[in-house]
This record gives sequence, structure tokens and C-alpha cells, in this order.
Amino acid sequence: MTRVQVRFAGGLELLVGGRKRVEVELPSSPPPPPPPPPPPPPDAGSLGGRGSGDGASVSLSPLSTPPAPTVGDLITHVRASVLTERHDAFSSTADGGVRPGILVLINDVDWELEGTSAARLAEGDVVSFISTLHGG
Repeated sequence: MTRVQVRFAGGLELLVGGRKRVEVELPSSPPPPPPPPPPPPPDAGSLGGRGSGDGASVSLSPLSTPPAPTVGDLITHVRASVLTERHDAFSSTADGGVRPGILVLINDVDWELEGTSAARLAEGDVVSFISTLHGG
């Protein structure tokens, strides 16, 4: 689990019951699918007398940790579990991003510089959603 602080400003706090800060725990992203199996080993006759000829091989892969969650994962979680109203004013389910006019900052850096929705999040990151649109 990755703990992230989410901040809402510029009117977006109205979509989360007036809260300006929310602590969120995100599960790690699911691991990518395993690679395809290797091709079958050549038959014993083509080894030229080397090796055991039984075709058995041992493949060891290093243990890996699941990839960290992304900003896209956070947006999906916020839309599903944090917003209390007007979900469509925050994001679209079609592309998994935020609506135009919402500035997204990851640790006070524009998410465009970090990889937008594919940016990986780390424990303790602060993600801010700030509306730049104001009605009258």
C-alpha cells in the first residue's frame, strides 16, 4: 500500500464534502502479465554431444516488487471512493484523466513534467488538484 496525501483547491473541495486534504492508501499496481514461454530447447541430437540432452533447463528470475501506483490509479480511486458529488466535473471514465481546467501537481510539480497519468507515486507524495475554472 502506498499512502498519498490528496489536496483539493479552486472549488474542487466542494466535490469532497468541503475537505481540502484527504489521506489515501493505494494498493500497488497489479504486476504486468508474465512474458511468453521460451521456445522449446533443441533436441539432443543438435547439441553435438554436449549437455545432458534431457532438454531440461532451469530459469531463475529475480524477485520483483509490484510497480508503484500511478496518478491514473489515484484519479480512478478518488472518483470511485473520495468524491461525494458531481463525479463528472472531476474526471471522465473514458480516458481516466481529469477534466480540462484542472491543474494536477505532484509534489508541487506540474504532472505534465512527470508523465501525466502514468507518473508513479511513492509513499508520502502529495498530489494536488486545483480548478482553474471559475463561474459567475
